[in-house]
Amino acid sequence: MMNQLTNLNWVSVLAAFAAYFVLGALWFTLLFAKQYKISLGKANEELNNKAPIFILGPALCSLVITVANAVLFSALNISTFNESLEFSFIVGFGFLVANTMNIAINPNIPRPIHYGIISGAYHLAGIFMVNTILVAMK
Repeated sequence: MMNQLTNLNWVSVLAAFAAYFVLGALWFTLLFAKQYKISLGKANEELNNKAPIFILGPALCSLVITVANAVLFSALNISTFNESLEFSFIVGFGFLVANTMNIAINPNIPRPIHYGIISGAYHLAGIFMVNTILVAMK
């Protein structure tokens, strides 16, 4: 599969990554900021989310997810929007949402289901967006 790296449209990968990363910034700091803080048990607190790790970490994770997704896209020869939607559903729920929920079930997260829904929904929306960009720019 690693030979698929040479087949990727890196412009589409970078565009999809940028969109995914920006969606995350908007999701957690604007669209669902209050719900996110509630899920962490910090409803009335200011989150310390301006440190470099809280920006660079999610950026790197979004890039890895996008590249891995693009490799699978290429290996599976996904070329239509319908195939992209099916693939997004499988990867979105099968890996991203399931793994996010698994991480959320942690004694340090006071509202794990709430956290899992907020973060899992972000990854699901993000992967649909990534795959739409990848197929549109193929």
